[in-house]
Amino acid sequence: MKNIKFNNGDLFPAVGLGTWKAKGGDVKQAIRDAVHSGYRHIDTAAIYDNEEEIGEALEILFKSGEIKRSDLFITSKLWNDAHHPDDVLPALKESLSKLKLDYLDLYLIHWPVVFKSGVKMAQSPDDYVPLTDVPIGETWKKMEAARELGLAKHIGVSNFSIKKLKDLLGKARFHPEVNQVELHPLLQQNNLLDFCNENKIVLTAYSPLGSGDRSEQMKAANEPSLFEIPMIQKIAEKHHVHSAEILISWHVQRGTAVIPKSTSAKHIASNLKAADLILSEEDMNEIASLDKNYRFITGKFWDMPEKGYENVYDE
Repeated sequence: MKNIKFNNGDLFPAVGLGTWKAKGGDVKQAIRDAVHSGYRHIDTAAIYDNEEEIGEALEILFKSGEIKRSDLFITSKLWNDAHHPDDVLPALKESLSKLKLDYLDLYLIHWPVVFKSGVKMAQSPDDYVPLTDVPIGETWKKMEAARELGLAKHIGVSNFSIKKLKDLLGKARFHPEVNQVELHPLLQQNNLLDFCNENKIVLTAYSPLGSGDRSEQMKAANEPSLFEIPMIQKIAEKHHVHSAEILISWHVQRGTAVIPKSTSAKHIASNLKAADLILSEEDMNEIASLDKNYRFITGKFWDMPEKGYENVYDE
């Protein structure tokens, strides 16, 4: 098991199980399969609508004695409708209740976007709240309170650009320890990686395999398949593994965490095994040449200029 060390010495498992789009019995079984395979890092979020099922799976594992709570690293995220300072701690406590946990190992601000309280998915400009009305810095103060109360051992953000991180770092008592973003060979984000390394912020890669199972509405016409990139296939053939293992190994060797999602016991196991695969310097250099700044998750669904939201990634 490869780990990344936080400033206080706590260990953050480099490969975790992503659970976006995994629901019901599928996610419950995936959690059990993952733990049995050796995973110790599980990633979820309030908006994934699967915290209750994950909590049920965890309860079974804990009660059976198969694993202890202290051996797992559980992440969840604050949704856009709970950024108001009055809503942060209640939202976290609701996630803890659903997960049947006393604390999270990591709690993240999911997006630098604010909705009105109770709005799960914005449908009109009226559903948005400008960041001038509810600044990220005010939300972050309550994230810091969650850390001080022991409700979250570590706190961080997701989908934050260098610009937004710089702004937050200037206001925070406790700096964000993690930034979870889309990362893969077509979107390598080297400047962001360098900035986060300089500021002791761990990058976690979501959609590391291209998120091919997301809804058709979220897909672009003729979007690429990471598995079918000739260079990735060539390296996979050389190592006698599937392309997915090359993609995951690449993240680990860059020093980032990665949360591939799967509900297949076979793929769950092989994804974790990929952390032990060693890519050569030549392999890494060849993959470095693939960067196109191509996003599968464009963020355009948050564009609402009249409310101050335009290009959430500041690109």
